[in-house]
Amino acid sequence: MSNASPAPAFLAGKRILVTGGTGFVGRHLVPLLLEAGAAVTVITRSTSKTSHLPAGTRFLQASLATGEGLAQALGEADLVVHMAALLFGLGWQDYLKANCRAAQCLASAFREARRQGKAPSRVVFVSSMACAGPSASPQGRSEKEPAAPVSAYGWSKLVSENILKAGIGDSLVVLRPPIIYGSGDLGLLPVYQGLQRGVAACPGLARDFPVAAIHVDDMARAVLLVLSPEASGTYHLGDGRAYPMAEFYREAARALGTQASIVRLPLWFMGATAALATAFGMLVRLFRKGGRAPNWNLDKYREAREEGWTADCSRIREELGFAPKVSLEEGFRETMEGNYALGLLKDRRKDRQKGRR
Repeated sequence: MSNASPAPAFLAGKRILVTGGTGFVGRHLVPLLLEAGAAVTVITRSTSKTSHLPAGTRFLQASLATGEGLAQALGEADLVVHMAALLFGLGWQDYLKANCRAAQCLASAFREARRQGKAPSRVVFVSSMACAGPSASPQGRSEKEPAAPVSAYGWSKLVSENILKAGIGDSLVVLRPPIIYGSGDLGLLPVYQGLQRGVAACPGLARDFPVAAIHVDDMARAVLLVLSPEASGTYHLGDGRAYPMAEFYREAARALGTQASIVRLPLWFMGATAALATAFGMLVRLFRKGGRAPNWNLDKYREAREEGWTADCSRIREELGFAPKVSLEEGFRETMEGNYALGLLKDRRKDRQKGRR
């Protein structure tokens, strides 16, 4: 986008290891790291797709499930960004197996690298506001408040934070983003597809359900900032606003060029649909090993039934000078244009123009 910021000088020449670099945030973060003059290595699996990452990216196969190859990879890095995570699971075991196991392997690898005198100086863990807990206040939940997750996903992030803190110590910095949106995101894709059909659902009959959000480009810039030597502890993230869910959806619909009906659903009905979706996901898994959990499931319902998810991002702003550059309007414009280009959404603007003639 046009809101580029000068690359942080402290990253020039740094060797940076990234997990989850082939995913949604990674496709936006890795180019910024390379532009800053860093040498970037992305951890991959044998099934990882890497063609969308820029030239100059180095790829290294290592396992976050077994720890194989991780200690050597960390020993060759100055800085580490750990973003790999399971976002949609059918239950506690899915999240424990993926997220907490990855944290355990990374912490063990860090201890081994430190024993050899080769430990990175900084590890950034991209956690989640789901770990911090719900809040419907305009100022949002701050880092000073005790973590209060309500979902298995949120608990897995909190357990992962604690595992990494125990193994890495003061070299760890935690970043807790809220809803991250932008081109290439598969998590919100069903929402956009629904908006193209003219409808979206908000949880609860008579409430705003305010949420914090951040565009992925601002998210990537925040990661660059917390890699600095001045960063420490835990930072909450957001663009500084609390959006009623209906407003968030309407802005997305405007970017799509559609008018959508925002339907407010009773929580009991949303819970029933989540239970059905979860049951269907479990049934599919019986016949197809490793089947992906549906985006809407009982665990996501546990988050949706709360009053809201707002974030106080004053600490990262005051200490590190973080200033979001992408407005919701600009962010959704980039999201839709990027998703059209990626083939994730069908561009129906020409069809609508023909219909008006």
